[in-house]
Amino acid sequence: MERRTDDVISSYLYFFLLPACTFICSSDRSFLQKRQCAFQVGPRNHKYKTAGNVSGSVQLCKNTQCCVAYYVIIDDQPKLDVLACDLVEKSCPDAICKGQTRFDGEVLWCTCNTDFCNSNITLTPELEKPQPPYFNIKDQIMKALLVPLLLLCFLLVIAVKWRWLFKKKVSCDGSCQVTKTSEIDIADIELHQIVGHGYFATVWQGKYKGSIVAVKDFPAGRKHRFTAEKEVYELPLMNHAGIIPFLGSGSKPKGGGWFIVLQFVESGSLHSYLCKHSPNWMLTLKLCQSLSQGLAYLHSDLHKPDAHKPPVAHRDLSSSNVLVTADGTCVLCDFGCSTIVPCCPGNRSSQSQTTIMEGPAQMGTLHYMPPEILEGSVNLNSSWCLIHADIYALALLLWEILMRCSDLFEGGVAPQHLLPYESELGAVTLDSLMQFVCHMDERPAVPRHWELLPQGPVLQELLTDCWDGEADARLSAACVMERLASLQSRYTP
Repeated sequence: MERRTDDVISSYLYFFLLPACTFICSSDRSFLQKRQCAFQVGPRNHKYKTAGNVSGSVQLCKNTQCCVAYYVIIDDQPKLDVLACDLVEKSCPDAICKGQTRFDGEVLWCTCNTDFCNSNITLTPELEKPQPPYFNIKDQIMKALLVPLLLLCFLLVIAVKWRWLFKKKVSCDGSCQVTKTSEIDIADIELHQIVGHGYFATVWQGKYKGSIVAVKDFPAGRKHRFTAEKEVYELPLMNHAGIIPFLGSGSKPKGGGWFIVLQFVESGSLHSYLCKHSPNWMLTLKLCQSLSQGLAYLHSDLHKPDAHKPPVAHRDLSSSNVLVTADGTCVLCDFGCSTIVPCCPGNRSSQSQTTIMEGPAQMGTLHYMPPEILEGSVNLNSSWCLIHADIYALALLLWEILMRCSDLFEGGVAPQHLLPYESELGAVTLDSLMQFVCHMDERPAVPRHWELLPQGPVLQELLTDCWDGEADARLSAACVMERLASLQSRYTP
């Protein structure tokens, strides 16, 4: 009788409060009319067409109340580049378009929040103090409704969560898998020498149970990074040839920090490997295929009767965070920035949900950041956007590997290894990368003579389809894996 009463209460809360929560999610848009902006873009900025419906020189915004204008400064004169709705909702407190310079005065930019306000740009002093945020009576109405509706939504979440936990308890009759933590005592490890040092941890070469291992040492202030990485390694079904084997973890005495023990890879990172080696076509394909296979597995959603591995976005793919084994295959490592993508209620993703809100500096290595993260237009309501960001980074890694392939260059002499955009920009900075990648829509140069090679056009198409400026248009890692397999069968000496 008590259980039936609880079911009735939770069902009543669910069906009564769901409309209220639906209302709060949609009411803000219903109160606001769609913004109209002046529209004019060049061929390189076609992505702004997706920000709203275009009719001649007018654009009706889909998801934002902000208009935007970009001017490129040429010979000290502003030349119009973009008039459009902004790509995503951002803060635009000004009713008029107040110009601000960016990229060392090469671009004049502004946003505003009234109809057609971007058709005129007002120049303001560089040190002008920011204006108070825009508000109107609609904001006050929303604030008055927000608190009670949020309270109702909170009660709904509690009711649904309680119901789900109760069902899980009833249905889990001993067949549910519990991931076991492999706890290691620091006293059982011999630390020999430091082989890597990063912002979040130091990597040692050591010995554990007679085997050479890598020990990733996190200082006391980096517990959240240790926890995030350990959580990924301990997911069910994470044993794969493309992911470095996890041996266990532990804590140092007296609050001295934490550590993760991994299989040691003697060849080191992909970056150091490419600096020293110029592989032939077959070895190059092996590196590319194993890299895409590992990422495809990381992104996969696997279900077995007693286990579930949700998709994981790596978020910091770079040639320093990929290792090369003795047999010439790539393995993924360094999951401290990774996000477990939630697929269903109950996923262990609370930490991942909050880290999505971090700024660009925390979203990975600068050279490998996709345009949507560089310009802050990533969709924070969906963790899947980070899967697309991984594919962009994968394209740059494939480019790095291919640019060192001896069989793709005349005389078998490949150019020295460079990180993405080093050739074009030299010392890569956030501003220079935003200008080159986002505004100019440029990518690392592909040698022209590749067009004359049998596999050259296929390689160019693969890279282009992976580093597309539109995140949704990029290939999946599984599709990359299939295309590389096709390349091997068609262009094997």
